[in-house]
Amino acid sequence: MMSVCALLSVLAGPVPKGAVAGEEVVVRPRDTGAALVNPDMGWTMHYYSNIPSNYGSKLEPSDTLDDFPGLSTVYLRVPWSYLQPEEDRFNWALLDTPAQRWIAKGKRVAFRITCSENWMPDPVPGWVYKAGAKAVRYEFGKGPKPDGPCTDPDFGDPIFLDKLEKFLAAMAARYDGNPNVAFIDIGTYGLWGEGHTHMSSCVPPDRAPSILRTHIDLHVKHFPRTLLCISDDVAGHDTPGAHLPETDYALSKGVTLRDDSVCVQPPPRSWYHADLAQAFWPKMPVILEHEHYGSSKERGAWADGSLVLKAVEDYHASYMSIHWWPRVELEENRALIDRINLRLGYRLQLRESRWPKSVEVGKPFDVSMSWANAGVAPCYPGGFGALTLKDDKGGIVAVLVDEDLDMRTLPVAEPGKAEVVAHTLRASVGEVAPSVKPGEYDVFVSVGRRDGTPAIALPLTDEDGQRRYRIGRIAVR
Repeated sequence: MMSVCALLSVLAGPVPKGAVAGEEVVVRPRDTGAALVNPDMGWTMHYYSNIPSNYGSKLEPSDTLDDFPGLSTVYLRVPWSYLQPEEDRFNWALLDTPAQRWIAKGKRVAFRITCSENWMPDPVPGWVYKAGAKAVRYEFGKGPKPDGPCTDPDFGDPIFLDKLEKFLAAMAARYDGNPNVAFIDIGTYGLWGEGHTHMSSCVPPDRAPSILRTHIDLHVKHFPRTLLCISDDVAGHDTPGAHLPETDYALSKGVTLRDDSVCVQPPPRSWYHADLAQAFWPKMPVILEHEHYGSSKERGAWADGSLVLKAVEDYHASYMSIHWWPRVELEENRALIDRINLRLGYRLQLRESRWPKSVEVGKPFDVSMSWANAGVAPCYPGGFGALTLKDDKGGIVAVLVDEDLDMRTLPVAEPGKAEVVAHTLRASVGEVAPSVKPGEYDVFVSVGRRDGTPAIALPLTDEDGQRRYRIGRIAVR
């Protein structure tokens, strides 16, 4: 039986080349509306949000929030001092333990390591200062103060930078190019890793740009194979503009943008840097973090949550945070989350596929597929549509890949206005080898690598467990 998610019709008409005289199969699948977990997009769960108890501490070790639709990434943001308590000793278990829980479920991880926190005295390891690195005492919100309760490093101090670079090199040895890592924040400069110091040590404006560039360069040097991102606040938390020197420099180094945090303040001050994102999203995933959900509600900044969806649209965002106790946020915002999942990142839709009802072994025939991207962002990893023929035992009989249409090229558009791109594949079954017996075979569609390996989840039913989706039948004679 045909999947209920698709409309199948058999039409009389011209016989495609290589087909047996007869009819054509036309399939027009319907989007299931399901949340999709795919590379370079999805919800990121703040397991550590600076303070280690926020927000994964209430989860059992076996609980990976499988019920949160679209969750693709566990996000671990912690101070440097927690990871390197002694110069020759690292506490990688702090990251690896929660990470492995999600990796075991096919999800990915992301990191931010910070050097400035207003809730603890020493986010930078004490041994760094004992080695001679300079420190700046400050009072939160008031700036430098000799007896202030908080400590920032001198972010441009040579000793601090030397020790930091050695730490980044050690971190890169573990995580750079690791396929389980979605992205890493450049979070070693500024309060909470957000790239600003106006509420902490107040780095002089004449020093800040060069220091920031140094921190960017260190990360780019040690993480050349991993997506890096930087907070929009490095350009000033409310500075307007589509191009600002700090973020333009990051972009020139292949570093993408994240916004910390939307919906901190009530409208019309919900966010400031959607214009900045326009230079980034055509090239790299843009990451959004909404304000701590409970705090946002208390300030009247959350309202009904529709502004979060609007931020996804305005920024063309690929990632959105779960920045609170996750099930509280889910229970109170399920309808909103479902709406966001229909637009967040990319969403590849097979609008139509046509193939002959019957073909001959070894003889070429035409297969057409029409695709659209219903998301707000490009399909950054790219991918190629494929039809796979399977027998009644699930064995693969033929793999037919359309290498001439890369899903990365599908345009994005406003809701409901996605452009449909059609392409025709010239294919054959059993040409030379492997041998194919005459009979009826199931047809599955997938998107993935050039060799036919599926990689992208599609909003279709009848999945085979490997991201192939049954859409019809074909006769081979």
